[in-house]
Amino acid sequence: MSTLVPLPVVLPLLGAALTLLLAGRPQTQRTVSVGCLSISLTVAVVLLVQAYRQGPLVVQIGGWPAPVGIVLVADQLAALMLVVSSAVTLCVLLYSIGQGQAETGERSPVAIFHPTYLVLTAGVCNAFLAGDLFNLFVGFEMLLAASFVLITLNGTALRIRTGSTYVVVNVLASMIFLISVGLVYAATGTLNLAQLTARLDALPDGVRLSLQLMLLVAFGIKAAVFPLSAWLPDSYPTAPAPVTAVFAGLLTKVGVYAIIRTQTLLFPGQQAGELLMVAAGLTMLVGILGAVAQSDIKRLLSFTLVSHIGYMIFGVGLSTVAGLVGAIFYVVHHITIQTTLFLISGLVEQRAGSTDLRRLGGLSRLAPMVGVLFFVSAMNLAGIPPFSGFLGKLGLLQAGVAAGGPLPWTLVAVGTVTSLLTLYVASRVWNIAFWRSPCETVAPTAPLPALMVGATVALVALGVALTFVAGPLFEFTGRAAEDLIERTPYVRAVLPGGAS
Repeated sequence: MSTLVPLPVVLPLLGAALTLLLAGRPQTQRTVSVGCLSISLTVAVVLLVQAYRQGPLVVQIGGWPAPVGIVLVADQLAALMLVVSSAVTLCVLLYSIGQGQAETGERSPVAIFHPTYLVLTAGVCNAFLAGDLFNLFVGFEMLLAASFVLITLNGTALRIRTGSTYVVVNVLASMIFLISVGLVYAATGTLNLAQLTARLDALPDGVRLSLQLMLLVAFGIKAAVFPLSAWLPDSYPTAPAPVTAVFAGLLTKVGVYAIIRTQTLLFPGQQAGELLMVAAGLTMLVGILGAVAQSDIKRLLSFTLVSHIGYMIFGVGLSTVAGLVGAIFYVVHHITIQTTLFLISGLVEQRAGSTDLRRLGGLSRLAPMVGVLFFVSAMNLAGIPPFSGFLGKLGLLQAGVAAGGPLPWTLVAVGTVTSLLTLYVASRVWNIAFWRSPCETVAPTAPLPALMVGATVALVALGVALTFVAGPLFEFTGRAAEDLIERTPYVRAVLPGGAS
């Protein structure tokens, strides 16, 4: 089964090349894109099952053994991220096709959208599977290069301006990451993650902490952790709805994944735990207070995105198995729900012509299906029982209580307040946009495309399904967290002779 590991990266890249050659055939492009992502999802599910049964699956690229060669590793965490990201990217692609984002026309450059979207998908998968720091950097650059194109699609002045901010900030983060990679290699002589587990432990504490903090800054920018998150609320809302949705659902979570991977595998213990918990608390509070002040649905969702990143960092900062279990579960939940809410905002814009709350009203009568989809997803995000959002938050808060101490208890209180404020902003959007009478007459529009609604319904259903499979999912994330803390299963799979 190890031979399947590269496919989630290779298939989208091959699809990107093929769709670029098929620029004049939009229907064929769509078929190729959907086919590639469907096969990738199937492969990801197989890898998930095998990683659970057999442990980490490893492929030595080009036949060069680790630590000299490039390795791709599908352990339980990576395989889980592959399944969720593949499902989300497939649904967003179907949504974009329904919306007309991939249609030929002056405002929708089909020759750009499909290849770029597939390259972004390949970059995300490569980052999840990377077995060394430089290949992780390559994965980030693949998805970021593609995102630079997607965020400025249609080339409006506003998108170019906000896209420029996005580019500058992420290029800076990439520079910090690359410098960190160089310093790690200079200090240890390797970039292989499994080998670094032994060599970083042998470094003086000051050098090790400096390398840890540099990587945390790079990944903190990409994950939008406060105070490195100011760029996100301005950049995401201006992009087309499907682009914003996949950015919100996946790109920040790749940064969170990198933090989880490096903090558990390379820098175990609580050396930076307190710093991470302080950052988590501030991220939750600043993000949700920003959401309270917004009058546009997309900007409001962008601030809630920042806020809920704090929950994941809280779990990582605890440096316990229970904290990691809650963090991983919450990553899965948040990828699904945050993507769904941005797709719903696209449905609102398609139906009412705006996402500005000051111009909206009566959507529950104008588009009842959209109202139902929003209500279910918003309550899930807010953590209302019995949804997965509640279960994920409960797991994190219980981990904080079990850890004890002033800082974890403070984070438990902050997490509770953040959840209540999330419920407030979700209720506010519902009351204004869906429940109250419209402020102005909405011109009749064509029915929402079935493919847009169908893709959104599928993601809402996936979010609800997480509630019903929460038991097995917590068991799975528990095993993944134990392996992350122990480190030995990962190291033995990559370097059977041991790390040195």
